[in-house]
Amino acid sequence: MPSDHRTDASAARRPRLTPPIADVRRAVRAVLASGGRAAQPVDVRPLALVALSGGADSLALAAGAAFEGPRGGGRAGAVIVDHGLQPGSADASAAAAAKATALGLEPVLVRRVEVAGDGRGPEASARDARYAALDAAARETGAALVLLGHTLDDQAETVLLGLARGSGAASLMGMAARQGRYARPLLGIRRAQTRQACLDAGLEPWDDPHNLDPAYARVRVRERVLPVLEAELGPGIAEALARTAEQLREDEQAFDEQIEEFIEEICEPAEAGIAVSVAALEANPAALRQRIVRHVVASEFGVSLSRAQTLAVTRLVTDWHGQGPVDLPGGASATRAGRHLVFSTTGSTEILPHDH
Repeated sequence: MPSDHRTDASAARRPRLTPPIADVRRAVRAVLASGGRAAQPVDVRPLALVALSGGADSLALAAGAAFEGPRGGGRAGAVIVDHGLQPGSADASAAAAAKATALGLEPVLVRRVEVAGDGRGPEASARDARYAALDAAARETGAALVLLGHTLDDQAETVLLGLARGSGAASLMGMAARQGRYARPLLGIRRAQTRQACLDAGLEPWDDPHNLDPAYARVRVRERVLPVLEAELGPGIAEALARTAEQLREDEQAFDEQIEEFIEEICEPAEAGIAVSVAALEANPAALRQRIVRHVVASEFGVSLSRAQTLAVTRLVTDWHGQGPVDLPGGASATRAGRHLVFSTTGSTEILPHDH
């Protein structure tokens, strides 16, 4: 009997389902199932955009999204951000776009960004430019989700960097699996699995030279610190660090929910800000008092406080001797005004009538 050449060709193109491919697809499926529709009309299949660099992590993610998107009643596209930080970046972006198109992703967008030299270092500046471009692409397409290719290894590196900086639980929590429109399906998957998934699928990932440059702290953690910890303390260090981040995030979420309820009882409106009862802050343990201060400032002004800034504010409660306002990020300040700690953007300490 003659063979069906179309069937043979289709089978040749379709990768054999291996454990790494299955793991990636399963992780993507779970996120897409809980993705929501965002700005999509009810009669349009929701769109998820993969933030694609062409590296193994994001390429495996793109392949998983291309497979799972249509099967889950949605669509999957890709957005490639060209930071222009190295020679040939435009070619690398074009190659990533071609791979996305070959996978069946639609739309496939390429965005060139300018990375500002604002003194914070290239990593932070590039990250801000990248997320601005991803936000713009999501708004333009009405995407319900933007999928990021961070893996369990990235999470472990983030926790170690936070630990080294001494920046507390907020940093040790690592990256959230879901934050607004952004989702990280691969936080439970090792980097080696994503590379193997690409090899199993016949996909050739791009290796970013920056990922081997020891000038970057994250690269030093990846190439030097974690291997030493694994060698000296035994295997499973990355998984343990990722579990720590997950546990701390669960704790933080519980604290935030409790603080939200408590704040309703101890806060009053103030001109251009909010006033918090000094007596209530003083009656609580230092850890909870500091959490309340950070939560109020983040909720009211959208900025984060360092530990030094937080302690300076709480001294207005615990060590009050007439000192002046404490300057905070974003043009805000904290001032002691009688029985209240007033957070504002204008320096006003007027307490407004509270409408019970």
